[in-house]
Amino acid sequence: MGTTLFIAGMIGLWAAWALTADKVITVTSPQADLDCNFTLLVQCGANLTSWQGSILGFPNPLLGIGGWVAALVMGVALVSAIPLRRALWAWFTLGVTGAMALVIWLISQSIFVLGTLCPWCMVTWAVTIPVFWLCWAELLRRSPQRRLAAAAGAVLGWIPLLTVASYLVVAIIAQLRLDVIAYL
Repeated sequence: MGTTLFIAGMIGLWAAWALTADKVITVTSPQADLDCNFTLLVQCGANLTSWQGSILGFPNPLLGIGGWVAALVMGVALVSAIPLRRALWAWFTLGVTGAMALVIWLISQSIFVLGTLCPWCMVTWAVTIPVFWLCWAELLRRSPQRRLAAAAGAVLGWIPLLTVASYLVVAIIAQLRLDVIAYL
């Protein structure tokens, strides 16, 4: 769990940093050609310059930087065998749940409103989804109720399948709405 959180945190932080750098470019040079703009369908420029790209009044990637640093800290704590209270897991899982809710909303906005697939955003989606499933399973595994903890322990083995199923749902929705395959 700690290693997974650490790796996901590094990948997510990398994507958030890249998006933040691209956002700075769009602000300082609005006509600049971003490295993440591949086609009209696969690009980050439209997402970064939309109101959806700054829903709290500042660029969304800044939320990612903070959130992924938290994931890194939790990963390092777990790898270091630092005992973590269940309440800390509950708060962390609440934050991850908020991140997942935001990711679901951003996926819908990207596909249905903006009509684009942002590469760095998709990296963020790709790491948020398994972290969400893992955090919930781990929180429930730490439950004082033995049946719930045992059930959550069994669910941990299903995380890869839940993750792949989540990816497939996004891919199918994107294909049906945007006809992604036609652009490949």
